[in-house]
Amino acid sequence: MSKLKVLSFAVSADGFGAGADQSLENPVGVNGTDLMSWFHPTRTFNKHVLGSDSGETGPDDDIARMGFENIGAWILGRNMFGPIRGPWPDDSWKGWWGDNPPYHVPVFVLTNYPRDSFEMEGGTTFHFVTGGIEEALDQAKRAAAGKDVRLGGGVATIRAYLAAGLVDEMHLAFVPALLGHGEALFSGLDLKALGYDMTRSQTTPNAMHLFIGKR
Repeated sequence: MSKLKVLSFAVSADGFGAGADQSLENPVGVNGTDLMSWFHPTRTFNKHVLGSDSGETGPDDDIARMGFENIGAWILGRNMFGPIRGPWPDDSWKGWWGDNPPYHVPVFVLTNYPRDSFEMEGGTTFHFVTGGIEEALDQAKRAAAGKDVRLGGGVATIRAYLAAGLVDEMHLAFVPALLGHGEALFSGLDLKALGYDMTRSQTTPNAMHLFIGKR
């Protein structure tokens, strides 16, 4: 059966999954790129995001590669798609990633404002869902056709799905960096009470990888 998974989501040592004040210049918030220090050197990042054959192999790359295996659809919060707030001014914004985004499957973007779907190079089609998190999950699972759905973030979106008990598995990469302020991933959430447990962990020089699943 299709599962909803959070994969390769980076968290700072002080618990923030994004920096504050997201903008066009700071897609992950101020100092948010520090969260990706474990991921950027990997061959998986270079292959899927930059279209390059370079990059490092090893345990971080092995874990990052798992984030793209058996994925049939993605769900993103609106802020993961772009920095625009409020009604869409027009259809010119196509995402952070250029003409060929790294998804290559249907992507369902949560938003309060309707927008027509559109297709990009490489098989990525963006759909915009105004009916909430469960509707987005239903649409994503149908599109995934038995494969898993990856929940890409951002923090508020992951928190909403966790609070609803809809996330089946989660991999978090805790990086040795302090953001000081930003979006706290677990603030107000009781994962034990929500039915989650640690399933395994792995430490590398660049991150502490924690794997969490539903009981």
